[in-house]
Amino acid sequence: MEAPLMSENSAVKENTLSETETKFAKALFDAWESQKPLTESDWSDSVPDENSAYRVQAQLTKLKNGPVGGYKVSLTSKQTQDMFDSDEPLYGAQLADHFLKAPTSLNLNNLMEPLVEVELAFRAKEDLSADDSLEDLLNKTTVAPALEVPDSRFQNWFPSLSKYMVMSDAAVGGVVVYGEEFDTKLFKDVSALENVNCTLSHNGKELKSGKSSEVLGNPLKSLKWLVDKLATQGKTLKKDQRVSSGTFVLPPSLTKGNWQAKFDNGLGVVSLDVK
Repeated sequence: MEAPLMSENSAVKENTLSETETKFAKALFDAWESQKPLTESDWSDSVPDENSAYRVQAQLTKLKNGPVGGYKVSLTSKQTQDMFDSDEPLYGAQLADHFLKAPTSLNLNNLMEPLVEVELAFRAKEDLSADDSLEDLLNKTTVAPALEVPDSRFQNWFPSLSKYMVMSDAAVGGVVVYGEEFDTKLFKDVSALENVNCTLSHNGKELKSGKSSEVLGNPLKSLKWLVDKLATQGKTLKKDQRVSSGTFVLPPSLTKGNWQAKFDNGLGVVSLDVK
């Protein structure tokens, strides 16, 4: 009879913020509201490990006081994991009003140090479970082309910010712009999602091209990683929540003008105007 009690006490301890973590979450929230960036060295000792960082993120999300519309997954390529000294991805909770349907526009003055990424965005058609296979996830989701705009509450953050700072800052979440949604069964099988190609353009000039296999080999594996990770923290990816699953390319800085990502496999184009 003692084991469940120990487990329960352990879970409570895992979710209890220290005074330092509470202070850090408040500082991140204040930076999010004021757009006055933090300096990493002032906070680098605040979150010594992953559990601490995710506790801060959860508190930051509470302070934002809005419904969670989904998540973004970061560090989904070997290159970005190496840059941030990590051996697995990480996630950030995103408010519902930070998922925008394309075509849309953003004001650069409302962002801090934004980048731009090309991704596939999934939406859960029902609650997802750690028991779901990749095939199950294909059947239980929609997919859309997306432009993600990561942004950080720290100055000079890319690519030098530590992974625990990134975790705390909701995976440097900014805005996710998604295009037309399709049933993910648009793809004949799981492996077909490994072969999605995309070209990123700015004001009609092609800047970068990338492939979905950059995202953990297959973006559905990124979604699976997230569902499993949330389950270890007692959380569930719920119906109608969206997931920005990871970038096909190393992101350039977001600047004014028209940004477009053109996808093959019938996914089409997603467009964003930056003023």
